[in-house]
Amino acid sequence: MNYTVMILGMAVVTVFVKAIMFILGDRISFPPLLNLALSFVPVTVLTAIIVPMILAPHGPDKGMELNLHNPQLIASIAAIIVCLFSKKQMLTIIAGLSVFFAWQFWMM
Repeated sequence: MNYTVMILGMAVVTVFVKAIMFILGDRISFPPLLNLALSFVPVTVLTAIIVPMILAPHGPDKGMELNLHNPQLIASIAAIIVCLFSKKQMLTIIAGLSVFFAWQFWMM
């Protein structure tokens, strides 16, 4: 399949869906249960993107790397611990990145 046609098709569908919601605006109201379900979409999408990158940083062909040679795993564990104790977003990001780069440098 031609990738250009595929990408253009996805762009058209995305713009169409967003345009319909923008044009109709407040005239459409979702049931409360659907609103609640839709509120979880960003968290689940972000989790679906990040978790495979942490557990299998070299792709699915290499399998999961649940060992000390995986700096993404060590940094994410450190970030989780910092977040649990500090509840500060910037400190969590700095700690996670610091541990990641330090661990990567140490493992070289």
